[in-house]
Amino acid sequence: MNQKTEKPTLSGQRLKTRKRDEKEKYDPSGFRDAILQGLNEAGHNLDAVYKFLDTAGYKLDYRRYGEVLFDILLAGGHLAPGGTIVTDVDSSKPLRTDVCVFSAGNDLDSVKGYAQLITKLIRRYKYLEKTLEDEFKKVLVFLKAFSPSERTKLANVTSILVGNGLIPSLVLTSCLQDHLVKEGIALEFLLNFFKTWLAEKDAPTLWTALRKAPLESRLMDFFPTSRRTPEIFSETFDNHGLSSLLEYLKAHQSTSVKKDLQQQVAPLLRNDASTKEILFLLKDYQSKHNLPENELAVLVWKTLMAAVEWNKKEELVADQALRHLKKYSALLEAFTQSGKAQLSLLVKIQEYCYTNMNFMNVFRKIVVLLYKTDVLSEDIILKWYKEAHSSKGKMVFLEQMKKFVEWLQNAEEESEEDD
Repeated sequence: MNQKTEKPTLSGQRLKTRKRDEKEKYDPSGFRDAILQGLNEAGHNLDAVYKFLDTAGYKLDYRRYGEVLFDILLAGGHLAPGGTIVTDVDSSKPLRTDVCVFSAGNDLDSVKGYAQLITKLIRRYKYLEKTLEDEFKKVLVFLKAFSPSERTKLANVTSILVGNGLIPSLVLTSCLQDHLVKEGIALEFLLNFFKTWLAEKDAPTLWTALRKAPLESRLMDFFPTSRRTPEIFSETFDNHGLSSLLEYLKAHQSTSVKKDLQQQVAPLLRNDASTKEILFLLKDYQSKHNLPENELAVLVWKTLMAAVEWNKKEELVADQALRHLKKYSALLEAFTQSGKAQLSLLVKIQEYCYTNMNFMNVFRKIVVLLYKTDVLSEDIILKWYKEAHSSKGKMVFLEQMKKFVEWLQNAEEESEEDD
């Protein structure tokens, strides 16, 4: 049997590689040393600091070591996992600098100087923008490793950079670590973030930033579990001088929650879901978001009326509306246990019928139906008639209700006589 002759091999052969294919050794310590030296030489003159960083970008690899760069600008040194400064075998090397956010003065202007420095650097080296975002997502997880003063300054600079659009508000979710929430550190950071924002901007812009995260409905998540009550939430904001922000956030949060609820109820109505199923969803939302009964009654009315494509003929729309409202009257009845809720609903019905001309002559029929289904009481109807009605279409609707109101009054008088 023929065997193949082995081919001769060359031993000790050296393969040449092109220079561009050779990988440079990863050396964050060398990069750190160069940055620390330049910052210490520039001192606390931030113009000189920026000049050094701008020039160093041509020599040092910011793309590769951007995380180290921002560690130093924020904390003064290269951060190890957990938030401590990386140590070095060579004790003669400087490991940190006081030219950083953590070593800035305790006044807001000092921190703003560093925020402006970072902003200028990002505009100069646009590719660092994503690295900066990742840096804040990382460093906010390390909050416990920093002192209260350092956490305050970090909250200040975070607020300014989010406000200026350098980093997204989404980075705040990094604070929602169980241990940070439990110990109150996440809440402390959030409150300082808010204070700085209001010193620079206003509540509407803050609300917009929170919605982008989205965090507008998750603010309670920053509170320790045992303190997640509306009372403590309000008290905390008041005690930190944020009462005006609290009122603004509550109003817009309520609007956002109600809009979300409408979007969930509408398809159930269109798909002819049972009253029991819809009521369960409404009650659950009321409990979770502490929605007042009178607001929920109005919300249910608006959702019910928006779920139907109404007939354009006035003579037909009355029967259509009454059938629809009778079917779902239990939903309205569930959230009109108080006189305030009933009156809010009745005024909203008046305004709806005034705005939608086809319903102008249906108002009395709707009120009578809701009276018969125990949604509206006679006391509330009489109060609405005498003093609590809206000015919209006032004369038309009062004239419509005149005979029914007289009947109610006579029935009330006869009842008193019988007693």
